[in-house]
Amino acid sequence: MADREEIEALIARVALGDRAAFRALYAATSAKLNGLLIRILKDEAEAEDVLQDVYVKIWHNAGRYAANGLSPMTWLITLARNAAIDRLRARPRPPGEPPADTADPAPGPEAAAIAAGEARRIAACLGELAPERAAAVRGAYLDGLSYEALARRHGVPLNTMRTWLRRSLIRLRECLSR
Repeated sequence: MADREEIEALIARVALGDRAAFRALYAATSAKLNGLLIRILKDEAEAEDVLQDVYVKIWHNAGRYAANGLSPMTWLITLARNAAIDRLRARPRPPGEPPADTADPAPGPEAAAIAAGEARRIAACLGELAPERAAAVRGAYLDGLSYEALARRHGVPLNTMRTWLRRSLIRLRECLSR
């Protein structure tokens, strides 16, 4: 399978309408996405049908993918998983039967591994910030604290807190792009 940078480059070329890149993206990723769809739908023919729909979505939405250092496979897997869940929900049910259990909301093993890797990268980048700046970022984006609450907590003016957060996010973005 192609690595992250290759898949990102293919998606970028697909966004420009490059059919050869689309074929290469399909060749590099379709087996994994089809396997996911078969596991969710438990029907190979239906999985192939949904896979076709997923690649149509990829063709039309490749320009929306943001190469932000996160795995492009996460984006592709999310598109496939959502399409499979939509298909499950659209299946006819006998009257009075509750909706089928669509999927476990917990991430699968691959998504969990990707998320764990990303969490380690984010933690390492947070470690590069000054401790009070890292605490402010955690407070704002993990704990949901307001800028005002963070400014009080850290004993700084509100505009200083805004500056801390803006500069810290810029440094995090730079770190994550390495």
